[in-house]
Amino acid sequence: MLRKFALFFAIGLMAGDGRADANWPQFRGSKALGTSEEANLPDTWSTTQNVAWKTEIPGRGWSSPIVWDRKIFLTSVINEGKYEAAQKGLYFLGERTKPSTDVHRWMVYCLDVETGRIAWEKMVHKGLPEFAHHIKNSLASETPVTDGKRLYAYFGNRGIFCFDLDGKELWSKKLGNYRTRLSWGTAASPVLYKDRLYIVNDNEEKSFLVCLDAATGKEIWKVDRDEKTNWSTPFIWENGQRNEIVTPGSGKVRSYDLDGKLLWELSGMSGITIATPFTANGYLYISSGYVMSPRRPVYAIRPGAAGDISLQGDEISNQYIAWSQKQGASYNPSPLLYGDYLYVLKDRGFLCCSEAKTGKEIYKDQRIGPGANGFTSSPWAYDGKLFCLSEDGDTFVFQAGPEYRLLAKNSLDELCMATPAIAHGSLFIRTESKLYRIQKKSNNEKD
Repeated sequence: MLRKFALFFAIGLMAGDGRADANWPQFRGSKALGTSEEANLPDTWSTTQNVAWKTEIPGRGWSSPIVWDRKIFLTSVINEGKYEAAQKGLYFLGERTKPSTDVHRWMVYCLDVETGRIAWEKMVHKGLPEFAHHIKNSLASETPVTDGKRLYAYFGNRGIFCFDLDGKELWSKKLGNYRTRLSWGTAASPVLYKDRLYIVNDNEEKSFLVCLDAATGKEIWKVDRDEKTNWSTPFIWENGQRNEIVTPGSGKVRSYDLDGKLLWELSGMSGITIATPFTANGYLYISSGYVMSPRRPVYAIRPGAAGDISLQGDEISNQYIAWSQKQGASYNPSPLLYGDYLYVLKDRGFLCCSEAKTGKEIYKDQRIGPGANGFTSSPWAYDGKLFCLSEDGDTFVFQAGPEYRLLAKNSLDELCMATPAIAHGSLFIRTESKLYRIQKKSNNEKD
């Protein structure tokens, strides 16, 4: 026991120096890549093996945990009545016309990295939901974001709430209540860049991109968007030529400068857009893979674009689109770029691999295994391995590279739809009811 606490204390000391390995400040990490260069990260676990701690999290939420120094933050919504059971898999669900008549509490939690203890919790709202949501969605699906000074927790139609890292509320702002497609709810997370906070709210009534002062919540600018409901988190693209905010949409992908001026746009996405963009190798990678759409494209985009850069006819590239695949994208999980390869995890349990620089297909639609039929979480990678977390709570571990090779399966035996965080030599996995800290134990420790 003393050895374990000594280990945690040493990790805590390392966290205080502000290095990247102590922080995972937003959805998929600081660069939205979902990768880590930390050493000695875990590759095997169970509900007991390599578990530093597990903590019950009240309520339900599919927001990802984020980490800053010795603090973990996540959001949840507690139903004081009876929960509707979440359903796994892919299926068409019609309009959700009736919101719950139970009282709900919208919550923000802070946990201690070393112990898993809930350090503080704040209720930001209590009342009845104004809209229904998809049975696979939650009322807390937007991942919070932090800059190490302040925490920003966004709950779609409930608004944005800003705290210091000790739980003192600094400001909050309502952004309006809007009906989403078929009342499926909201999910796009906020992003921070320097002293500004950016939020996209694409809905069925009045879609917009808004820029707020991060310290005060004051609106700096707001632009209307000719879009309907989407669930994709925007991305700040620093590309050497300029900094821009990329906002995927089902109608068009649009990129704006940091003052809200439209720079370029791209049509040709699928009927629903969820995946988050990212950059690597000098390209911006964007995808959209609604399973019912004839188009499920992946694009690699060069910097400096202007105007309408959409492909025409049978084109697969142009001046600003380095390459594209017409049928390469997944629906819920964001793609993963690791090393020289781009990996796509499809919702129904298939893995694909392409050359990241050229788009050349390496392998396509490799069936992960019997029973591995539902994936919502985005994959992640470290130590030469890929990790794909299923809705059943099974993480499939693959060897990275051009050969399809399944190495292991790690099971937590509970519904999982949140994407994990990586920090402090650990993996933080959120299940339906718990948050796990998975950490490789030394040879002297026993489970």
